[in-house]
Amino acid sequence: MSFKADSTKIKRWREERHWSQEHLADLAGIGVRTLQRIETGEAASPDSLKALAAYQVDVMALSVDPEAEAERIATRRKAKSRAALRLSFWIHLASFAIGAAVFIGISVGVGGERFAMLWPLIWWTVGLIGHGVAVVIVELASHYEQAYGTEE
Repeated sequence: MSFKADSTKIKRWREERHWSQEHLADLAGIGVRTLQRIETGEAASPDSLKALAAYQVDVMALSVDPEAEAERIATRRKAKSRAALRLSFWIHLASFAIGAAVFIGISVGVGGERFAMLWPLIWWTVGLIGHGVAVVIVELASHYEQAYGTEE
């Protein structure tokens, strides 16, 4: 079984003591390459983490809290999803502007007293408004969640 070590914490603690990787590896009785792998975020064996307890801290303090890590990942994913939704709306809006110009050009080219592309333009507008409402709802829900948290 291997643990996901908190590589930034281990590296920071080592640097606070002004220890080189070689010095810490020698003190802990592990290989320099093992310490380098741990500091770059690779998984560590329980024995390696126990050996690194030369910091005189609890072994679990050198590990990543899985709940906090899961929360961080979920927050990052939600932020990416919101950004993607906002980007898709702006792309939709730009497409709408180009499409409306084309529809106006078609209507002018066809001539006559009526706007020939009225219904396609109306329904596209409805779709754009629906997309905008979805963006607003997601943003409001995000702000509400940040302000009040979520019930579990």
